[in-house]
Amino acid sequence: MKELFHKYKEVISYLVFGVATTIVNIVIFFVCKDILGIDYKVSNAIGWFLSVLFAFFTNKYFVFASNHEDFGSFIKEMLLFYWYRILSFVVDMALMVLMIEVMQISDFWAKMVTQVAVVVLNYFFSKFFIFKKKA
Repeated sequence: MKELFHKYKEVISYLVFGVATTIVNIVIFFVCKDILGIDYKVSNAIGWFLSVLFAFFTNKYFVFASNHEDFGSFIKEMLLFYWYRILSFVVDMALMVLMIEVMQISDFWAKMVTQVAVVVLNYFFSKFFIFKKKA
C-alpha cells in the first residue's frame, strides 16, 4: 500500500488539492452569484481568479514540489501558471455559456461538468508545461 501511494503521490496530491481548489471556486461562485447577486459570468471570473491563486501555491509547493532558484524563476512559473489557467478558463466559460444558455442546463450541473474538464486540463498543463522537472 505504501509503495502504491508513493508511486502515485503526485496524482493523489493533485486530486486532493484539485478538489480543494474546486471547492474554493464553487463556493466563491455561488456566494458571488446567489448571496451578492452578481451575474454568473462575473461570479465565475471571480471564483476562477481566487481559486487559481490558491492552486498556484498548492501545486507549486505540495503537488509538484517545484523549487525556484531565484525570484525570476518564481515569476516565470507564476506567469506560465496563469497563462495556462487562462486557457482552461476560456474552456470553462465557453462550456458554462453553452450549457446554461444553449442547452438550458442548470448552473449547478454546468459548473460541476466544467470543473471536471478543467481539472484534467490543468493537470496536463501543470505536469508538462509549468512545473516540469529539469533534466
